[in-house]
Amino acid sequence: MNIFLHDLNQAYSTDQLLYDDNTNLRYLDYAVIEQQMSVTGASMFWLDALHDCKLDQSLLLPYDRYRLSNEHRTGRGTSISFDFGQDLSHDFLSHALSNNISLDQLALATYYVFLFKLTNGEKDLCIGINTHGRYRDELNSIIGMFVNAIPLRCQLDPHLSFDKITKHIHDDMINCMKYSYFPLQRILNQHPNISNPVFLDTSFEFLSSMRRDEENEIMIGDSRFSLLPYSIKISEDEVMSKFDFIVSFQHDLNLNEFSCTINASLDLFNAETISIIAQRFQTMLYQQFISFDCTANRPIYELSLMLSNEQYLMQSLNNTQMSFPSPVTCIHHEFAYQVMKHPQKLAVELDEQSLTYCEMLYYVQILSLTLLNEHHVVPGEIVCQCVERSLSMVS
Repeated sequence: MNIFLHDLNQAYSTDQLLYDDNTNLRYLDYAVIEQQMSVTGASMFWLDALHDCKLDQSLLLPYDRYRLSNEHRTGRGTSISFDFGQDLSHDFLSHALSNNISLDQLALATYYVFLFKLTNGEKDLCIGINTHGRYRDELNSIIGMFVNAIPLRCQLDPHLSFDKITKHIHDDMINCMKYSYFPLQRILNQHPNISNPVFLDTSFEFLSSMRRDEENEIMIGDSRFSLLPYSIKISEDEVMSKFDFIVSFQHDLNLNEFSCTINASLDLFNAETISIIAQRFQTMLYQQFISFDCTANRPIYELSLMLSNEQYLMQSLNNTQMSFPSPVTCIHHEFAYQVMKHPQKLAVELDEQSLTYCEMLYYVQILSLTLLNEHHVVPGEIVCQCVERSLSMVS
């Protein structure tokens, strides 16, 4: 970008653009070389990397509604951002340095783990990502369009720790970048049965900038140009959305701090849902990087997306301790005592149904005899139940 701005400023100011045809590699030169180079290795890599991958199946994100197959995208979206702050940014940087991985790879690993939790344990995750396409050093000085969208697939093992998954993603990303020049259309052509590559609708990006948000203008000669923001507003509460769901990490190189933006389509999500998702992501980031109970070496399935108010609610619901007259009294003894004391008293009520203590004891005894005689359950064994909310669930 700096090369482009320099040349544009020079052309605008001097009305000429100097370059040496004999020494500078031009975009046209690369285009010719690209047509002549062998792509067999890249073709085999992508065919193997996406073997049995369900490229036409959307991730099971917590949608509020679904888009019909013949329904057009409206482009209306919602955007939620949050800052990491100094502490989280410091620990995020330290984690990348101590594990010898780049910041974008660490951010991508974090995003994959978040998607794993957000989709209730989906282990085969494939998302889209735009690459700069300059996979060789000599291409960095060429002005031209190298950007290519590629699929990034990650097959997670929930029993691995975050650090091990990060190493796995680091290796995968290096291989994918090596063959990122292979056009997306040719990747899709390897899968002729895929009519709609919906994996592209869930995306990721990592942006580094020396420019603060308030410095959103640049000067070319004596003309002032405005930079486009990360999210383009189309109204007070809506932004333009090209994706169904995209997480963007921004690294402010001046402050050396991070922020995160989630853009999502209003065709599928309510704004309130994305706000809660952003809070869950922030909660997970704190667990991974600055929590006293370090999760780096624990399996990722143990990570929690529960918010503090939800944790409090769970604790209050599970706080079922009761004081009994005797410390050795069991709950079924107390229940039998209540049956003898108040046999006709109402014990449980649901909608228009109800049971007295005596009636409930009758159904409990039938169930107990069935477990003992037919299923050979012995005293002390734990019996799980999976029934709908009903009187049968209680008795």
